[in-house]
Amino acid sequence: MRGCVQMLSIGSRTISYMLGGLVLMLAATVMMSSLSVFEITAWAHNILGFTFIALLGGLIFTALICWVQIAHHEEQTPADQVWLEGGIQAANGVVTLALTYTLLGISLGIGSLAGKELTPDTVQVVIRGLTENFSLAFMTTVVGLPVSAVLRTLLLVTSARKRQSPAV
Repeated sequence: MRGCVQMLSIGSRTISYMLGGLVLMLAATVMMSSLSVFEITAWAHNILGFTFIALLGGLIFTALICWVQIAHHEEQTPADQVWLEGGIQAANGVVTLALTYTLLGISLGIGSLAGKELTPDTVQVVIRGLTENFSLAFMTTVVGLPVSAVLRTLLLVTSARKRQSPAV
């Protein structure tokens, strides 16, 4: 029973950190741009797509739950190394996801050119489709790489700090 309560506590804390980070990120984006929160979320859904956002959210949640597990205890525990490795793998999964979607977007863009005839009348339509796929390709990388770097930094710095702090 104690283990279930502890996992619920850690899961709740992880969700709180994730939602808090999302709110701070949205607030910063709203302040730096003239877009509303609704416009930002609509843009993210249109450009990145639901599957990328869902998979990215799952990997971020996994990395954060590993970070919360590392930061949960005052002293270094043997399990901390396992949680660190799991968190690093989740952060690396974010990079893999971003690069996979980059290649997918480029492939879809090039594939859309194959079946179309280029004439002066159709060039604009073909270019529009090509740029939509390329925007998916490059925005997933622009989002994924910094997110992965932040997650890895959070995990590694927290783990190093715990290793250097004296046992209580």
